[in-house]
Amino acid sequence: MSKAEVTMEVGNDGVAVITMSNPPVNALALAIIAGLKEKYAEAMRRNDVKAIVVTGKGGRFSGGFDINVFQKVHKTADISHLPDASIDLLVNTVEDAKKPSVAAVEGLALGGGLEVAMACHARIAAPKTQLGLPELSLGVLPGFGGTQRLPRLVGLSKAVEMMRLSKSISSEEGYKLGLVDAVVSSEELLKVSRRWALDIVDKRKPWVRSLHQTDKLGSVSEALDILKISRQQARKTVPHLPQHQACLDVIEEGILHGGYSGLLKETKVFNELVLSDTAKGLIHVFFAQRATSKVPNVTDIGLKPRNVKKVAVIGGGLMGSGIATALITSNIYVVLKEVNSEYLLKGIKTIEANVRGLVTKGKLTQDKAHKALSMLKGVLDYSEFKDIDMVIEAVIENIPLKQKIFSEIEKICSPHCILATNTSTIDLNLVGEKTSSQDRIIGAHFFSPAHVMPLLEVVRTEKTSAQVILDLMTVGKAIKKIPVVVGSCTGFAVNRTFFPYAQGAHFLVNLGVDPFRIDWVISNFGLPMGPFQLQDLSGYGVAVAVGKEFATAFQGRTFESPLVNLLLKNGRNGKQNGKGYYIYEKGSKPRPDPSVLPIIEESRRLANIMPGGKPISVTNQEILEMILFPVVNEACRVLDEGVVVRASDLDITSVLGMSFPSYRGGIVFWADEVGPYYVYTCLKKWSAMYGSFFKPSSYLEQRATKGIPLSAPASASPASNSRL
Repeated sequence: MSKAEVTMEVGNDGVAVITMSNPPVNALALAIIAGLKEKYAEAMRRNDVKAIVVTGKGGRFSGGFDINVFQKVHKTADISHLPDASIDLLVNTVEDAKKPSVAAVEGLALGGGLEVAMACHARIAAPKTQLGLPELSLGVLPGFGGTQRLPRLVGLSKAVEMMRLSKSISSEEGYKLGLVDAVVSSEELLKVSRRWALDIVDKRKPWVRSLHQTDKLGSVSEALDILKISRQQARKTVPHLPQHQACLDVIEEGILHGGYSGLLKETKVFNELVLSDTAKGLIHVFFAQRATSKVPNVTDIGLKPRNVKKVAVIGGGLMGSGIATALITSNIYVVLKEVNSEYLLKGIKTIEANVRGLVTKGKLTQDKAHKALSMLKGVLDYSEFKDIDMVIEAVIENIPLKQKIFSEIEKICSPHCILATNTSTIDLNLVGEKTSSQDRIIGAHFFSPAHVMPLLEVVRTEKTSAQVILDLMTVGKAIKKIPVVVGSCTGFAVNRTFFPYAQGAHFLVNLGVDPFRIDWVISNFGLPMGPFQLQDLSGYGVAVAVGKEFATAFQGRTFESPLVNLLLKNGRNGKQNGKGYYIYEKGSKPRPDPSVLPIIEESRRLANIMPGGKPISVTNQEILEMILFPVVNEACRVLDEGVVVRASDLDITSVLGMSFPSYRGGIVFWADEVGPYYVYTCLKKWSAMYGSFFKPSSYLEQRATKGIPLSAPASASPASNSRL
């Protein structure tokens, strides 16, 4: 590992080039911040230095502050780990220095990296450099002066938009806005920056201290109007995220009382936000996502991923066409196999529609869309399978059919071809039972719609080779997914952990709780929709099929609600036919359908679980807990059985696969914040009242009674060895 360091070279022209080096993105580690102060002090002392150019090594300026420091702050609750960079370094040392500084920016200048550049007196950038302040996405705000300098350089509206959306812009756009003073080629970057710095010294170029600029802020009343509208937007779109309102407050301080006053407030508010639950949750998710790429005995044994250029997708239905779309839009050639021309044509048309949809949303250019569709070929037999690198089977959930397909393709495909299945519930050991290539069998569980949803569960059996796991992880990254390696069991990691989610909601409805109130409570917690609206969206057939799988696999701890079958009997199938728990009309939000209430009453009569035949009385918090604590309980079993490598893998899969709110850190992190003992005592109480659905697992009981966090690593148990 290269160490973090800052170097300085003084040229014959009198320009000191200060270079930050901390691969891969020159993050502003504490050593870099200390190094900048030290080199600046030296440059100020030296008589042979007239001006300074600040740059980053290896074609990147800086990806921002080293957020490993945040983890240290969270572990110790001690903010003294944070550097005093805003005033001490960027105002006193850089901006108010007696010698001018020019930032030579290339590759990226994000977060603290852009804030360093904005404290300089000019910014020269290479083409296509990314510039942005993404701090709000981590639960904090720009803490090195970004809230004050960005509005003064690009105007208030654009600055607020960039911070609010954590959205970067290119150096070309930055030039138009005034954030960048010139865009020059990478080869010319240092030469032009040095000359610019000397021109400032010779008064041929302006010496601009951006903190003192006010011309782009407009009048105070205009600025306050912009902030008022932004506050209303934030209240509407991100009501759970305090950093958005806090950021606007800090910007306002600078507008009303000057940039320096704004900086002081920025530091104070930053130090409060960094210790907030929101920042803890979002920063945990950031690291959890990074950790997924480290899989013991797969990524650490010196294997190199093989090149996967051509993939066969068997089945052109909803999932197959989505998977094919994800592959061709990432330059991977696809052979789509169907059983007849009618199904094949339908699959190809779905893929074309998917690609058009990506173009409409601005996620794909017309040229790239055309190229993607040229990489698709439809077939009705296996004749094209001889030179395929990977097969992904995406047919209906039927064990004999899947076994037949794998037996056939094993004979035709090359011995190195990866044999993957997109099954969402079936145990992979069964799928590959009739083949002799069980080391090549792997699960590629995409989430619907497969070309949009970011999660890919890489499901391994006891026999899957490390090479095949690594190859599928690499393909997952190539098609812009986050691959998470999991063990094989019914439902794998996400669907297994969350099966009590819908069942808990049904349990409550049959205890007399209003389903629309349940949906409101869950949405208010931060999920995009409640369990009943979600069921309307996915269709009731799925709920029935999946319910049967889980009832068989996890006997004695599932709840079989009569409600879904009653809805189907009454000709309802959710959004699919416009009749569900909600009324769906074009152009308006779904609204509760009162005609579903008699069916719910019938379900309650059949379930017959209301104590004394009367609806229970519960608070909103109890509703939330009675739905999510059984999910935590199942997560504990998943951890105990070693289905995932680490607890944070369950956190990231819950966020990406089930839209669990990222600012709550994922399902296990949230449970640890709530307190395992509290979760355990609630479940124990409900299991005494309502039965085994709520019975605490032994893992939860053990951790809760011993005061051990659920996320603490487990010592390898026989069960965990069997899964991974």
